[in-house]
Amino acid sequence: MKRLLLAALVPALLVAQGPILAQSKTKPAPKASSVAVESSLQAAVDAPTRDAKNRLRDSYRHPAQTLAFFGVKPTQTVVEITPGGGWYTEILAPYLRNGGQYVAAMYDPAIAGQPQYRYRQSEAMAKRLADTAVYGNAKVQNFDPKAPNFGAAGSADVVLTFRNAHNWVDDGTADAYFKAFFDVLKPGGTLGVVDHRAKPGTDLEKMKTSGYLTEALVIELAQKAGFKLQEKSEINANPKDTADHPNGVWTLPPTNQHDAKDDAKYKAIGESDRMTLRFVKP
Repeated sequence: MKRLLLAALVPALLVAQGPILAQSKTKPAPKASSVAVESSLQAAVDAPTRDAKNRLRDSYRHPAQTLAFFGVKPTQTVVEITPGGGWYTEILAPYLRNGGQYVAAMYDPAIAGQPQYRYRQSEAMAKRLADTAVYGNAKVQNFDPKAPNFGAAGSADVVLTFRNAHNWVDDGTADAYFKAFFDVLKPGGTLGVVDHRAKPGTDLEKMKTSGYLTEALVIELAQKAGFKLQEKSEINANPKDTADHPNGVWTLPPTNQHDAKDDAKYKAIGESDRMTLRFVKP
């Protein structure tokens, strides 16, 4: 995750605060109380090919329950948006290898002038997916962050994004991303969103500097693109997280931007409180 800097207000959201507050007063979507995990999905989570360091975060990211909540099936085409170091790639690509298709949507390395981490991640992902014994027919879909496109229209069953939306809000590109999600999905397709959750009513500038977004803002962005909110889940909730830290969400693990003397305090909190939202394309 990048450290957010103050940026210009998202043009499409200049008048968003009124609708956001109004949205929070509407009847909430039903919340999932429990999720059944199929044995093949659990096997992908338990696979020995996963990095041991990644496994240590399962207690915060709940991969089996999260993917089950999003309804991911092994025969589907699943596009993961900017998977970074491949935390979910290690699970999804092997899970989909025998009947589905994993697509890693990465920043196009042919576009100059991007932050260096993007080039490193693109190179690393290409090398990872070259191991067809583990990842099967998984592929990379490069895209321009200023004009995102994630493949042919109606070609995906599921689009997944984990802890990315706060970056798009900060960059002023959130509307373009959600529109691109809608375009690549088949009718009836699923958009699954996980992101750091701000307290209701948090203002836009605070969201930008803290890395936490309100559920209302994310829901509004998705609905504006044409999605319908299907269900919420508290799978990735963390009630210990106050969402109000000196260095925003990056104060907490795994980034740990805090004084050494406060390490025990923030380890006791753990990773951020996260919303988990499932949308459907009508």
